[in-house]
Amino acid sequence: MSSIENVLFVTFDQWRGDCVGIGGNPILRTPHVDALVRDATYFRNHWSATCPCGPGRTSLFTGTYQHNHRALRNGTPLANHFTNLALEARKLGWDPVLFGYTDISPDPTGRESDDKIFDTYEGVLPGMTRLCRLDDDMSLWTDDLRKRGYDIPDDPWDLFAPDADEAEKTPGKAYTYPPIPLKTEDTQSAWLTDKTLDYLKAEQGKGWFAHVSYLTPHPPFAASSPYNARYDAADMPAPIRASTPAEEAALHPWTRHRIETYAVGGPSSASGAYRGFSILSAEIDDALLAQTKATYYGMINEVEDNFARIVDHLKATGEYDKTLIVLTSDHGEQMGDHWMMSKQGYWDESYHIPLIIRDPRPEAESHRGRIVEAFTGSPDVTPTVLDLLGGAVPGQCDGAPLTPWIEGEEPADWRDFAAFEFHFGEPLNRKAETALGIRTDQCGIAVMRGERYKYVQFAGGLPPLLFDLETDRKQLTNVADDPAYRDVALEAARKMLSWRLESEDRRFTNTVVDGGLHDLPDERFEGEEQQMRKPAA
Repeated sequence: MSSIENVLFVTFDQWRGDCVGIGGNPILRTPHVDALVRDATYFRNHWSATCPCGPGRTSLFTGTYQHNHRALRNGTPLANHFTNLALEARKLGWDPVLFGYTDISPDPTGRESDDKIFDTYEGVLPGMTRLCRLDDDMSLWTDDLRKRGYDIPDDPWDLFAPDADEAEKTPGKAYTYPPIPLKTEDTQSAWLTDKTLDYLKAEQGKGWFAHVSYLTPHPPFAASSPYNARYDAADMPAPIRASTPAEEAALHPWTRHRIETYAVGGPSSASGAYRGFSILSAEIDDALLAQTKATYYGMINEVEDNFARIVDHLKATGEYDKTLIVLTSDHGEQMGDHWMMSKQGYWDESYHIPLIIRDPRPEAESHRGRIVEAFTGSPDVTPTVLDLLGGAVPGQCDGAPLTPWIEGEEPADWRDFAAFEFHFGEPLNRKAETALGIRTDQCGIAVMRGERYKYVQFAGGLPPLLFDLETDRKQLTNVADDPAYRDVALEAARKMLSWRLESEDRRFTNTVVDGGLHDLPDERFEGEEQQMRKPAA
């Protein structure tokens, strides 16, 4: 039996990979995350396989790349034939419970189009038992706020609007600076943490599997006091981008389309507070952008402080050394880099995310505090958790267990690149399709990012991009058509094609019907060096 008695799987939504203090951020201080890093394994070169939220979480929970699960956008259904972390954990005797949301849209097979399940794309991952709902429907949270004496606006998203009285006291500050009119103990993050702690106290000593899905630091970019003022806008790093939006847009037809059309509402890149106010990402002025980044940093501190409450509880009850802890995100945030907000496209900022795994088993004890620089991705997380729990890795998985890294080893033949994808199709209005003269099914972007080169392939006959990261760390110069890089571009295209061929749907790759049904072992995990590791009894 595994020595792991509990599983705590936590996501901070829209958390950039460079927003970890111990990871090298010179301004942002993340003491609680840093403390976990020192007692865990930190995968600093970790990447989401796709974005936005729904697709990113689908890759995280199914262990597959987007071109396999095909949940391309928020609201694209996940087909029933896919298994996932929750379903596989149930086979091992766990009851995975959810606090928050997973943004998994259900398979419509066998359902009527007017089924109430399709009222929102924010469905629950199959196999998860949702104990606490917190998504676009914030009614449980707002009902508690009413009991605490708050007046709830008709549109609950207006709870994220800054305190008007405080705004008058801070002249010269951008509108993402004033605090929201909620006490720190009443925010979404605090409320979700309270509900999680209630459950953990009730289940103490029984063995549990909890997924806690925080919205913060996802927009709206607004924080409670004192987090709103934790950082000074004047100290924020300058955005990584070309000197003008036009110069950035000149890189590619899709880039031009996105920069010229992508708008956000006030401090939010989603619906919500300030929804009546819209501005192009590229037109956000420097002062507002700097303040928004400062507020974003403060939001990270707010959610890590709440996460720390859970860790402190585990330590106080003696369950910390029995609990597998996974802390990660679904995707990153542009935050003005490359003249864009939100998460999208081929830019690193949308895909580079943190991953921290604290394995309580004896095999990991002497290797805690290790920082892994190898390329890892969100499809590796589900195989890793299942492996540590003593389960098999489903054949569908494109990722592989990170257990060797956690145990202080360096796996042979590990990948030397990150692969991620983005689908920019807009089937309801076809804006991108019309602008670029392509079909919805041609709106795909695939990226292969190595240490030296980054290659971006577009469908629909759109030209590729190639960046030499040694001479162009900001990725502002496309050398795909430069004769000096002809061989590099050719090799990158060949490597991407090979990756796609090797990672196509694996469901029946090793299954043969010949005088009976033969379900053969996955060759990726055969052999003494590559076999899937099992936890000690």
